[in-house]
Amino acid sequence: MEIVSDASVFLAVALNETDREWIVGKTAGCSVISPEVLPYEIGNALIAVKRKGRLNDREILRAFDISQRIAVRLVPVRIRDAMKLAFRFNIYAYDAYYLQCCVENKMPLLTLDGRMGDIARGLGIKVVE
Repeated sequence: MEIVSDASVFLAVALNETDREWIVGKTAGCSVISPEVLPYEIGNALIAVKRKGRLNDREILRAFDISQRIAVRLVPVRIRDAMKLAFRFNIYAYDAYYLQCCVENKMPLLTLDGRMGDIARGLGIKVVE
């Protein structure tokens, strides 16, 4: 099975958070795709973690390196269409890219973001649970 995974999933694995084992179980045997923006969003999120004082520079770079070793196929999405989703649901463009990726590729979404999951369901996108 193929699934779209958002940055929250990659971050949870790279940072060894409590959802890590659940994610590994849910993605076993799956092909994962994400919008091309994924590495940039991960980098941005990790800098936010550093600014909150949770990790030092070395730990942030290590987490980024771990996230980049996770097998994922990066794909383009129609940004204009994603922006319309962002307008409609009052969400960040980053979040809309994942939803648009699901719509374009007719794939379910794996996310740890409850609101994103709710929006996906409202759009008729299956959410991995």
